[in-house]
Amino acid sequence: MALTVPSPELSAPLAQVPPPRAPLGLPLAQWYERELGWAVAAGPPVRLLTGLRFDVLDVPAPAGAALLSRYARTGPVALMGRRMRFLVAAGSAEELPGLLDWLEWGGVALDLSAVGADGRITAPVPSGWDGSRETAVWLRPPEPGCEVEATLPAFTGFAGRRVDGGGGGTPDLVRLVAAAATECHRARLFPTKSVTGSALAPERADAKRSGNAGTQPFAFS
Repeated sequence: MALTVPSPELSAPLAQVPPPRAPLGLPLAQWYERELGWAVAAGPPVRLLTGLRFDVLDVPAPAGAALLSRYARTGPVALMGRRMRFLVAAGSAEELPGLLDWLEWGGVALDLSAVGADGRITAPVPSGWDGSRETAVWLRPPEPGCEVEATLPAFTGFAGRRVDGGGGGTPDLVRLVAAAATECHRARLFPTKSVTGSALAPERADAKRSGNAGTQPFAFS
C-alpha cells in the first residue's frame, strides 16, 4: 500500500467550489504575514522563518505518517516531498540533541533533525491555492486568527516524565521526540515496509467537515 496524502489541487475549479479560508488573491508571503502573523522570506519559493514563533521537527514521511496515526492532535504538520515537518515550540531545535541522549538514542543514525533559530522551510500552500505535487502542503494546517504557540509541543523538563503511551492529546516535546525516534529507527530498519493512508484519516475528516473534501490524493511510495 502507498501513503496517500491530500493534493493541493481541487477536483473542481476554484470558481465553482470556493474553498474555506481562501487567500483572496493575496501573494503567499502576504497571506502568511497577514493571516497568521508569521515571518517570511519572499521567494520563489516563499519560506517561513523558524526560531521565532516555532521550530520544526523534520522526519521521513513514513515515520511522520506513523506519528499522525499515533497522535490525533499535534501542532501544525506539513508535507514536503518525502519529508514531514512537525511544528514545535521555538527553542526545541536546541533541545533535540539533549533529548535524544536522555532517551538513549544518542549516536544512533535516525534521519531525524530539527530546524530552529535562523532556519527556513518552504512555506506550505494554504487550502485553496493551486500547486503541484512538489509543493509543500499542510496535512494539519494552522488556524488563522489563533496563536500557534498554544498548539505546539514544548519542552517542560525531564523530572518524573513518562514517554510511553499517547493518550490522543497533543504530545509534549519529550513524548513526540521519543515517538519520532522510534518511528525513524523503524523506517531505517524496514525501508520497504508499507505505510497506509489511514494515518491521515483525521485530516481527511477535517477537510470533509470544512467543505474541502474535493482534494485529490496522490501516492507516496
